[in-house]
Amino acid sequence: MSDERFDDATREKIEAQVFRDLVSHLQQRTDVQNIDLMNLAGFCRNCLSKWYRAAAEEMGHELSYDEAREIVYGMPYNEWKAKYQTEATADQKQQFEHQGGGH
Repeated sequence: MSDERFDDATREKIEAQVFRDLVSHLQQRTDVQNIDLMNLAGFCRNCLSKWYRAAAEEMGHELSYDEAREIVYGMPYNEWKAKYQTEATADQKQQFEHQGGGH
């Protein structure tokens, strides 16, 4: 559904800012694990990275998955993982599997 109050260029600028704000928020909320996001919303930082890469490729730009993850995570994924990722609890894993194991 598009909002007819905005022309396409304005709508795209607004959507781009919302995406940047979401990514910034997720970069600041390192306490929120990807499994939490998956269990609650059905997507995570890795999903955003895949969508980012796919959109870039649709527009004719080459971008690796690792490059896209660095954009979303704000640092190389392995660095983020070492600093912030915790082992999923049994409850988190059970909920994840109950929901079909992801996307």
